[in-house]
Amino acid sequence: MIKHIFLIALALLLVLTPSFTAAESSLISSTASDSESFAFDHTELSESGISALNSSTEIHFPHELVFHLEAESSSDIINVRLYYQVDRMNYAEVTSENWPAFTPSARIEISWVWDMRRASLPPGAEVTYWWAIEDAAGNKAETSPDIVYFDDNRYKWQSSTVNSSAGSSKLTLFWYEGDDSFAQELMEVCEVGLARLGRDTGVYLENPVRIYVYASSGDLRGAMIFPMEWTGGVAFTGFGIIVIGISPGQLDWGKRALVHELTHLVVHQATFSPYGRLPTWLDEGIAMYNEGEPDPYIQSWLRKAIAEGKLISVRSLCSPFSADPDKAYLSYAESYSLVEYLLDNYGQAKMLNLLSLFKQGSTYDEALIQVYGFDIEGLDAHWRETLATTVVAREVKQSHPALIAVLSALAAVLALAGALALEERTWRDDEQKSVR
Repeated sequence: MIKHIFLIALALLLVLTPSFTAAESSLISSTASDSESFAFDHTELSESGISALNSSTEIHFPHELVFHLEAESSSDIINVRLYYQVDRMNYAEVTSENWPAFTPSARIEISWVWDMRRASLPPGAEVTYWWAIEDAAGNKAETSPDIVYFDDNRYKWQSSTVNSSAGSSKLTLFWYEGDDSFAQELMEVCEVGLARLGRDTGVYLENPVRIYVYASSGDLRGAMIFPMEWTGGVAFTGFGIIVIGISPGQLDWGKRALVHELTHLVVHQATFSPYGRLPTWLDEGIAMYNEGEPDPYIQSWLRKAIAEGKLISVRSLCSPFSADPDKAYLSYAESYSLVEYLLDNYGQAKMLNLLSLFKQGSTYDEALIQVYGFDIEGLDAHWRETLATTVVAREVKQSHPALIAVLSALAAVLALAGALALEERTWRDDEQKSVR
């Protein structure tokens, strides 16, 4: 009952909230090379006598999205409002509203600037917008809704779209450097990652995903308002958009990073809820596990922490990871190991059940107890019991392939020698029996 009341209250709050950006007015000329305009022609708005002469948008990526309106009426236009909706996952339909400043007149030209420093959009975000106009005679009218995509028009993008075989929706890849085979390899690794995620966790792609591949991490950071220096890829889970920097020469790294971000996005689609978020170790652990074999460098931090007795508690890993690089590396390594432990020992069905309970609003301890029979401290204890054996086994498998091959060959030789010795002994026994 409490969950239902919370959800209703949240929905009302979102509907009644007028805007998450402040209104401001500015007249901007379209002179920048990285701008793009969209417009519709003169429109008579019903029988109100109000005419929208021009409605357009102008993109100055990644800093601004500008909305323009020219309108006239037989009476002074005294009130103009801009309404817009952003296409993203939400708990209720949200319409934002802004009031551009202008001087009342029978003919007006106004603009409103969406400053991305206040509330940014990722590349390719879809915005539906329309204008409401009122004149001094009391006439009111609205323009028809129009759509603008906040595209990064600094580059000439190529695109490729496939229907995912591991889900019910589409994947679209955008790139501007590299040939078709470059894009094809990235598409294929996405398909493999989605199939592996479904097999291991029972989670599948539900909504369309758009992936923007920048030619370098520098180009990627240039597409963001406040980028971190180390940013290599970002999943905008609410928008169904991934942006990542991959050059054709970094394809191996790029494949792992892309699957990582895609996993975040798909898992967040499947667990989207107003009640809370996944524990960080589970969110990051599933993404790392779905990359494939663990990174040896990351795993070295886990081995070191085991040897020194400095593992981070699972309870601490429920919160966002430390910004300290050493602690962050260890946090990722432990997260991978925790997910590996749960999947290896309890399987896919229980993992899917765990994710479902988090979506329904269960606490971390409640969900773990219901699915596995232990809370966070119990998970910590059970995981640590098996940790040393798991790490050593993986180290032997990954670090000593030549040794494994030699031992396997030696075992085969010994087995063959044993068989020959047994055969010779049997022959001698038979010969002795014949002599007697």
